[in-house]
Amino acid sequence: MARAPLLQLSDISLTFGGNPIFDKVSLVVQPGDRVALVGRNGSGKSTLMKVMAGLVEADSGHRTVPPGASVGYMDQHPDMSGFSTLGEFAASGLDAGETYRVEMAAEGLKFKPDTPVATASGGERRRAALAKLMAEAPELMLLDEPTNHLDIEAIAWLEAELKNTRTGFVLISHDRAFLRELTRATLWIDRGVIRRQEKGFADFEAWRDKVWEDEDQARHKLNRKIKAEARWAVEGISARRKRNQGRVRNLQDLRAERASQIKRQGAAAMDLAAAPKSGKRVIEATEISKSYEGNCILRDFSIRIQRGERVAFVGPNGVGKTTLLKLLMKEIEPDQGTVQHGTNLLPAVFDQSRAQLDPEMTLWDSLTGDKDMRVSGQADQVMVRGQPKHVVGYLKEFLFDERQVRAPVKSLSGGEKARLLLAKLMARESNLLVLDEPTNDLDIETLDLLQELLDDFDGTVLLVSHDRDFLDRVATTTIAMEGDGRATVYAGGWSDYRAQRGTDNPDTISKSTTSASPSAEAVSGEKPKQTKASGLSFTEKHRLEALPQDMQRLEAEIAKLEQLLADPDLFTREPVKFKKATEALTARQTALQEAEDEWLRLEEKAEKGA
Repeated sequence: MARAPLLQLSDISLTFGGNPIFDKVSLVVQPGDRVALVGRNGSGKSTLMKVMAGLVEADSGHRTVPPGASVGYMDQHPDMSGFSTLGEFAASGLDAGETYRVEMAAEGLKFKPDTPVATASGGERRRAALAKLMAEAPELMLLDEPTNHLDIEAIAWLEAELKNTRTGFVLISHDRAFLRELTRATLWIDRGVIRRQEKGFADFEAWRDKVWEDEDQARHKLNRKIKAEARWAVEGISARRKRNQGRVRNLQDLRAERASQIKRQGAAAMDLAAAPKSGKRVIEATEISKSYEGNCILRDFSIRIQRGERVAFVGPNGVGKTTLLKLLMKEIEPDQGTVQHGTNLLPAVFDQSRAQLDPEMTLWDSLTGDKDMRVSGQADQVMVRGQPKHVVGYLKEFLFDERQVRAPVKSLSGGEKARLLLAKLMARESNLLVLDEPTNDLDIETLDLLQELLDDFDGTVLLVSHDRDFLDRVATTTIAMEGDGRATVYAGGWSDYRAQRGTDNPDTISKSTTSASPSAEAVSGEKPKQTKASGLSFTEKHRLEALPQDMQRLEAEIAKLEQLLADPDLFTREPVKFKKATEALTARQTALQEAEDEWLRLEEKAEKGA
């Protein structure tokens, strides 16, 4: 016998501030469903989830939950008034014998239940709200960005818990790897319409692109039909007037149909422009150490970062990633050791705390009041990479509309705040980007664009992120903070780090650092052990394993650049772009040749030692 749906929305319509969010939306969530809820920032994902949770009442339509069925919602801003500790809040509503569930969730999500509510950070409050939901184990969980403020270890714990649960869930997340692993169906919000596909997020982008392609073809056919009918109308109406009037009305109907179509929101027009090149050596740290109140954050760490590197910092929350970043940027001094910067560095910083944004300022004032963006004598202009632009036009490039320009920053969603910070960052010329958790709250299309911009950026990137997919697509070098002052350098992104970490003794790896790439070097206080079986040192062994992927990446980049330069009109149309592409092609061809030579040398050495 078929079970009743856990949740059903029927003909839901909702309007905010005169703008329709949904119009006659219907959906069903069945027991055991594992659903990804996706859509652009501002499309209404969180609002829809609150309607599903019964926290927002629709203007019309019906929400149905069967008697006895339980639906739980993870609030991004939980109300903890009346509770003294996070644990007390998380255990509220549980029987006395079930409070152990909160302790288990607290351990996995890494927060202390005895933390006072009054001193808890926003991230700790969110983790407590998530622990409360996991401990209550309702039949349907509604999870809105549950991985925000979680480190990679906590994300892995949550992923394992959700994989093993029998509870149904609907999940909003920007974390591709998380969505791919967990979902078996997809709800897609696009311009107020909700579509469902009985496949998980792994198939979403192909589905979305096919829907948009079909839509474009239908619009093209409609435009051709309107054009043909309009040509007939211009050429004149002859006999059989009644029939001809019908064609005129049909033309009007076709035009009305086209006018009623809602235009897709394009991608943000983000752009990065590197300043004049820095020196080849960007940052060199030599045996640096740092402790706070007897707690060792970093011990005897050395690295050389060269121009063009994309260096990722990974590790649990609180292990010291941001501290290491600040040490390398000379924002704080090491207890011992030295940090040297290369020549002509122009850094730009994306701060995860959003400290550069004043919540009380309007978007307009946030840009025009920035001393680095201010245009003297022009109150409505901002300086964007050396050129003045109207502030409204520049904000539109980052998908803000005119109604938001005079709104306070505090009214923005998390994704909108991230886009505003990117607008400030990308307005200035830079050859060193420092990105501390830039992926939080960004939608998938904006993440794709940011990745492409970083791929094409001529400068150097230092990146802190817990987004495994983003790390894999961007990083060329990974520094893993492993606790007790240990920091280890690996070639490649997150998956490369995990592969290297998993194939060797963890104790051995944590005591020595590896050469990350031909242009990034790390030195530990202990000499690498020799691998007698292959004749290679520890560093050389991992370098040999990483080189094929490096060469594959370079070959793909060369093919992309060659395709771009195959355009015969590129030089005339965009000479600057042609010059940059030519220089990039030459640099990658040289790097590929060097990588191939290094691979041959290491292979020969390995064979001789075998």
